[in-house]
Amino acid sequence: MYPKDLNYSMPPEWAPHTRTFLSWPVQTSMVYPDDYEAVCQGYAEIAKAIAEFEPVTMIVNPADAEFVRSFFTESPNVDLLTIPHNDAWFRDNGPTFVVDGQGGIAGVNWRFNAWGGKYAPWDLDDNVAPQLLEQFGVRRFDAPLVMEGGSIHVDGEGTLLTTEECLLNTNRNPDMTREQIEDYLRQYLNISKVIWLKQGLSGDETDGHVDNIACFAAPGQIILQVCDDPEDDNYAITQENLRILGAATDAQGRKLEIIKIQQPPIQSYEDTRLTLSYLNFYFVNDGIILPVFGGSAAQTDQLAEQVLSKTFPNRRILTVNGMAIIREGGNVHCTTQQMPAV
Repeated sequence: MYPKDLNYSMPPEWAPHTRTFLSWPVQTSMVYPDDYEAVCQGYAEIAKAIAEFEPVTMIVNPADAEFVRSFFTESPNVDLLTIPHNDAWFRDNGPTFVVDGQGGIAGVNWRFNAWGGKYAPWDLDDNVAPQLLEQFGVRRFDAPLVMEGGSIHVDGEGTLLTTEECLLNTNRNPDMTREQIEDYLRQYLNISKVIWLKQGLSGDETDGHVDNIACFAAPGQIILQVCDDPEDDNYAITQENLRILGAATDAQGRKLEIIKIQQPPIQSYEDTRLTLSYLNFYFVNDGIILPVFGGSAAQTDQLAEQVLSKTFPNRRILTVNGMAIIREGGNVHCTTQQMPAV
């Protein structure tokens, strides 16, 4: 029996949360392990920002618990949960929560293979979601689909947004067709329409996670990061996204209103382009946690904050240092997973 059969569905991220989950970084799994101290400070900043709006549960390896607790001695809204894990991007290996509208909540346990086998080992990460659901007494549905939470957004009214680059990648589900993947998304998340973008941002090692390029602001309304420089690889990518979304309708038959956010200037580290995105913000109760990048990005930082303030006038926009963890390949949204209120 699938979640859809029991009237469970995935709520949009802006729906009220009970809490937010994150998992603490693991130095041995980092791309740049010498940055561990700075990355820890970045995670602490994100967790404390979220904790201004709602409770935070930080998943920690047992050996790290005392060290992590030292960051939150004055943060009563942050608690720790010890679950062994390999890496820190909880959006991607954590469960996706679904609700039934009558006070019931469940979790979808996707298969996880470290973004197409890029970072071994990942066995502990693949087992985090079942342990967390057990700890919280939440019903579990095991999906036979390799998928990361950062690869999807939903509008809460039947529409799901994703990219072909990620979900159709042969390093995820090589034996599944687009139709089979869509069918699993319908059965486990109770959506009725998938809008497929082609690609994610240039150089994104997640193979095009949608949470770096586009998200729903409300049903019928999408925020899209855009690039206006024809010399930038992201120009063709974001122009194609504009065309696709401009021609699309959602599950309710509505044409989509598109809100543009300018991408920040290109920044690289050791000849690798960093995947800078304002779309990697995170909805919290009555607020938004927005990564900003400073320096050459000061102007686009300000513009992004203005766009979000105008789009969400009833939410407080709280900015955090988006450069703190970006070298590791992700940002605020990638670190988080919301547990919806029921």
